[in-house]
Amino acid sequence: MSGARCQTLYPFSGERHRQGLRFAAGELITVLQVPDGGWWEGQKEDGLRGWFPASYVQLLEQKPRKATPQPGEDALNCHLPPGWQSYMSPQGRRYYVNTFTNETTWEQPSSVPGTPKSPGTQKSPAVNGYHISGTPVHQLDSSHMSLRKTSGDPQSPGSPAAPRRQSKESSLTINCVTFPHPDVMPEQQLLKPSEWSYCDYFWADKKDSQGNNTVSGFEILLQKQLKGKQMQKEMAEFVRERIKIEEEYAKNLSKLSQNSLAAQEEGTLGEAWGQLKKSLADEAEVHLKFSSKLQSEVEKPLLNFRENFKKDMKKCDHHIADLRKHLASRYAAVEKARKALTERQKDLEMKTQQLEVKLSNKTEEEIKKARRKSTQAGDDLMRCVDLYNQAQSKWFEEMVTTTLELERLEVERVEMIRQHLCQYTQLRHETDMFNQSTVELVDQLLRKVDPAKDRELWVKEHKTGDIRPVDMEI
Repeated sequence: MSGARCQTLYPFSGERHRQGLRFAAGELITVLQVPDGGWWEGQKEDGLRGWFPASYVQLLEQKPRKATPQPGEDALNCHLPPGWQSYMSPQGRRYYVNTFTNETTWEQPSSVPGTPKSPGTQKSPAVNGYHISGTPVHQLDSSHMSLRKTSGDPQSPGSPAAPRRQSKESSLTINCVTFPHPDVMPEQQLLKPSEWSYCDYFWADKKDSQGNNTVSGFEILLQKQLKGKQMQKEMAEFVRERIKIEEEYAKNLSKLSQNSLAAQEEGTLGEAWGQLKKSLADEAEVHLKFSSKLQSEVEKPLLNFRENFKKDMKKCDHHIADLRKHLASRYAAVEKARKALTERQKDLEMKTQQLEVKLSNKTEEEIKKARRKSTQAGDDLMRCVDLYNQAQSKWFEEMVTTTLELERLEVERVEMIRQHLCQYTQLRHETDMFNQSTVELVDQLLRKVDPAKDRELWVKEHKTGDIRPVDMEI
């Protein structure tokens, strides 16, 4: 291979670390072996041997050598999925490159875009924070958002000479949470389709009503629950006021029933009037019982449930807040490791350039040391990314669990309030029935009121004589 841009690679793949080769422009590299796994062993003219990525052919200043169609292969190439191209390796072996994702594979892709025929697809390994296919492991921060971009070359930080072939972003990070980029996002199925569940619609953050601060989706859910708790408190206060009114009303009714006004009324009307005053005392007793039942069967349960609800909300809030803080700390560690890796790569590049100018044992030792530090920085970044992904997975799982729990608590709260309001209306109906019963006897007596009979009774009791006077005689 010739014409490669100057590029320093110190790759690592999985648990096996491989020493990379540095290639100068126009330098001849002899390929010694081409094992599976995306790495080729090569040897330079000075005898130095090492490994370089299978996708190295994409780093040539000249375009990769397109595979020469063999007889009968034109139709086969025409059936490659969109974005796939066929190339020939220096050993004459055909391989395929996805120009959208920079994925490489020895196997011919199937008709499904981005999917090879067999599970033998080999994605390019990472090299000090960069995929060999050119996908940076790190994300480019912009305010609260980071984009993970892909390019067509494994250019290391601080090496602007290599041309870049842009492709779509694969993911973005907002407030320390990583999401698939909308332009390349695969379709995601809702966790609870057709239910408008909390666990499906509150993953992202949003600006508050003033547009100054960012509020998490869970915080919005929590605010709704706290608002529900406040509404429940106000309902309990409303019932308390109703109880006070009933108690005061009963007190006034009892006092009025003992009033002596019109106590001297007689006859059937007097009897009806006396029963009406007695019914006030009975009604006062009914309202006292109504207020007592309101307190025990409506107000008290509302207050008790609200206290338990408040404890559950605090528990959920603290749990998710702690997980989000842990996720943010993991993301900060990733950014720190990424920065350290970039610095190590720049330091390694600088020392390598010094070696080109002046050969010395001291410089070679410094390069070896810088190489080890660069590899270690890459390992640290992989470890930090893995810990971040674990923290995000834990946060995701707990978010699903907690939001579903919030749903359950809200349904329980609404159903409990509904039941106790139904109890209120039932007590109210019972009170009306009792009040009706207290006046039924009054109604009966009023229907029996007979002025003529009252006059007869009164005359018989108070008559002074039934002999009428006559004219005087002379």
